[in-house]
Amino acid sequence: MKLGFNLFLVFAFCCCAFGMDNDFKQISKSDYIDKVKGGWLGQIAGVTWGYPTEFAYMGKMASEVFLPKWKPAMINEGFCQDDMYVEMTFLRTLETYGFDVSLRQIGIDFANSEYGLCHANDKGRWNLRKGIAPPDCSHPKFNEHADDIDYQIEADFSGLIAPGMPDYAIEAGEKFGRLVCYGDGVYGGQFVGAMYSLAFFETDMQKVVKNALAYIPAQSQYYECISDVIKGFEQNPNDWRKTWNSINAKYHKDIEYRQFSCTIANNFNIDAKINGAYIVMGLLYGRGDFENTIKISMMCGQDSDCNPSNAAGILGTAIGYKNMPEKFKQIKNDEKFYYTEYNFPQLIDVSAKLAQQLVVRNGGRSEDKDGNTIWYVLQKPVPSVLLEQSNNPRSPVGSIFTKEEMAKIKFHNPENVEKLPPAFVINDFAPGWRVIDCGDYMLPGLYDEWDGHKSVLVTHPYSQTVPCVIATDYNVPADGKTKLHIIVGHHYMGNFVLIVKADGKELLNKEVSEATATKHFLEEYVDLCEYKGKTVKLELFNQANGWACESAYWDVIEFVHE
Repeated sequence: MKLGFNLFLVFAFCCCAFGMDNDFKQISKSDYIDKVKGGWLGQIAGVTWGYPTEFAYMGKMASEVFLPKWKPAMINEGFCQDDMYVEMTFLRTLETYGFDVSLRQIGIDFANSEYGLCHANDKGRWNLRKGIAPPDCSHPKFNEHADDIDYQIEADFSGLIAPGMPDYAIEAGEKFGRLVCYGDGVYGGQFVGAMYSLAFFETDMQKVVKNALAYIPAQSQYYECISDVIKGFEQNPNDWRKTWNSINAKYHKDIEYRQFSCTIANNFNIDAKINGAYIVMGLLYGRGDFENTIKISMMCGQDSDCNPSNAAGILGTAIGYKNMPEKFKQIKNDEKFYYTEYNFPQLIDVSAKLAQQLVVRNGGRSEDKDGNTIWYVLQKPVPSVLLEQSNNPRSPVGSIFTKEEMAKIKFHNPENVEKLPPAFVINDFAPGWRVIDCGDYMLPGLYDEWDGHKSVLVTHPYSQTVPCVIATDYNVPADGKTKLHIIVGHHYMGNFVLIVKADGKELLNKEVSEATATKHFLEEYVDLCEYKGKTVKLELFNQANGWACESAYWDVIEFVHE
């Protein structure tokens, strides 16, 4: 009897320490690596294929005949995509500090990132650099982009390193998502991360979508939106366009469902909800076909490179690298992703290292059997998540960086932070000119170097309808020929409209984009001869053209007299 009781104690201890085997899911490390390769590569394929269509179709569907043709070399255009390298900043933080890294350290690391950003990412980082620590840096009081897509497009990592552990997607969202988003903006990333995590053990995308939806609050608008997509698919399983029409009518045209995205002024919609709907439409209507999944997410429009990137990454995780079409596998193994320490093999290695750590941290274990490493992933109940909505937020917590923490943020300079805005530094760049209505997105100011050009002034429109204006009153010489010489660049992910006016008369109106610029920079000479001997008010407009990375990079503003 005593022996039996002791055996029972041993059995009970084992159950407490490891759980019963039916509480675990098993995956070999080699299978994990195949799937995580498929997940990362799927992301890259989706974003590079969709990139030429990004915001080309706003509030309307794209026809398949107008989609770009896939070429195998396109996969190597992903190294410069922010869809990829921003989330690798988060991976690097986890690799350096571990899973229990503080929210404040995460904020410092993100504040020190050097890449260009837009929307919620840009404003969140701007707030961090000003000293507003997380989670307040993303609070709607300080970030008008709180429901934007930004964390949704960066949350892939949280599922890729958490095979069968979708609860980690919730934890990651409460840390990394809080740098830039709030409410539905965070839920979108948590939902995407949960889908990735579940896809390691499930190939049926309907099940992946439905099961992941349980990880966000049922009272949220984001949950409502994805539920509507599921209903649309069930009612019209063979016609994604019918579902698109109903989603567009509710989540695009009705401003009640896009109150805290960056704009409701036109068809541009970067709200996480509707773009999340387009991810799910690709997954459901794509029916496990890799190319169709990307195409449908792309044809839905709006952020039509980010959405197929998420969708293809989730499906790529489910089917694994070995089952992906060969034409998507021609990736260079020695090239590093911009602003990171990782090439593709290193990215897979760090993912596997973090995944194994997380399996153990989550209560699972790793065992070597017959030459294979097997991970036993403990299954946990769905956690409850606090409901937050950006249109009715909770009060900020009053989180401010200490002086010691601010000293770790290399872009913070207490002595000249007030001199950073272009209005304060324009005379150092172009004496006699003044800057009016410059927005604070994309880190405007005077830079020693930008994209190979020395002494570059960065501006950004104040809003979609209010341009940033650089102006002066100039006395045009009465003799000879005078021209205004301009060299100005655009962000590699965006464009803007350059307008030059003299006393209100338009002398130049030209888009500054890949189509008009050489290596991102446009050069123009504007003739001022009709104003000889007169003092004229000259205005240079950095005008929005779709509201995506609208910054202008002024290299030269000068008068040339012949």
